[in-house]
Amino acid sequence: MSYVEVPGAKVPIRMWADPATVEGSALQQLQNVATLPWIKGLAVMPDVHYGKGATVGSVIAMQGAVCPAAVGVDIGCGMSAVKTSLTANDLPGDLSRLRSRIEQVIPVGRGMHDDPVDPGRLHGFGTAGWEGFWGRFDGIAEAVKFRQERATKQMGTLGSGNHFVEVCTDTTGSVWLMLHSGSRNIGKELAEHHIGIAQKLPHNQGLVDRDLAVFVADTPQMAAYRNDLFWAQEYAKYNRSIMMALLKDVIRKEFKKAKPAFEPEISAHHNYVAEERYDGMDLLVTRKGAIRAGSGDYGIIPGSMGTGSYIVKGLGNEKAFNSASHGAGRRMSRNAAKRRFSTKDLEEQTRGVECRKDSGVVDEIPGAYKPIEQVIDQQRDLVEVVAKLKQVVCVKG
Repeated sequence: MSYVEVPGAKVPIRMWADPATVEGSALQQLQNVATLPWIKGLAVMPDVHYGKGATVGSVIAMQGAVCPAAVGVDIGCGMSAVKTSLTANDLPGDLSRLRSRIEQVIPVGRGMHDDPVDPGRLHGFGTAGWEGFWGRFDGIAEAVKFRQERATKQMGTLGSGNHFVEVCTDTTGSVWLMLHSGSRNIGKELAEHHIGIAQKLPHNQGLVDRDLAVFVADTPQMAAYRNDLFWAQEYAKYNRSIMMALLKDVIRKEFKKAKPAFEPEISAHHNYVAEERYDGMDLLVTRKGAIRAGSGDYGIIPGSMGTGSYIVKGLGNEKAFNSASHGAGRRMSRNAAKRRFSTKDLEEQTRGVECRKDSGVVDEIPGAYKPIEQVIDQQRDLVEVVAKLKQVVCVKG
């Protein structure tokens, strides 16, 4: 489908979804965002749903301002994927050992490494810029500096919620590695710190929703936020790169005879800010639950823990600010999913996938998400499909 334009807004709200299927609370959030004085346009992705302040699955373009809640509290959250030389025939019938090995190497949930990962000891990991990155920690908000030890030990860890590590096969039988994670607790604390500051600024006192508080250009508050924002985005990217290096090491050891090789890594943020130019204007574009899909950009659009995912290539649609969806998107809240589904339902919907099937992940059941095929079909003018993947192992936080 192409987009539909939401009527009545002072700036274009272009929606790659059927408005009739979008929850009323999410539609109201979009209208709220459109009232901001700095707004130049919104692009709404097929996986749109209610979020804090701004919807998940929205791309918001502003001039001279940025809204931290339109980035999300997991700054830099995103995906990484790597195609391997292995095929489905190389995989054992029982994948429980492989899942166990991954869980031993990559801490999940609130877990962290006993000692910080030394990237210099990771096979093929590029350490250029690593020392400079940590050197900039001294320049981030004083309120979170005491978290440095935890931040170093959480580097290379998965987290919880909808974060995951997967081993997948594509339609040709090739094996892929894929993971989803962000800036861990340090990114969340930086986001919440700056949202709190923004909400107290005089220019934000008359907003329809206090969670839409913004920083404006050429102010010390904006400069401080941008500094911490871009640092956290880099943290998230390093976090995924280290996890992928650890995952590759597991694969090398478990499939030693096959001597696995790995293609270049595909990596894409989906909670972040970028400086981009549209219609002759320099804009700050926030993607909250959306990926960049400029012409030729590779991206990853995952489904749920039982349905599969897509590797895509962007078509460069400027009406969508060169963006696409970040996943299937939830169709019910976590609490609603827990009320609606049981562990028996989870077992049924994840049949054939080596994964957790206990009550702790019922809120991530495939039935809680929109159908990924429908989400892909709604954005055929935003991306082209490169590969369709189906997970055989899923490690959940």
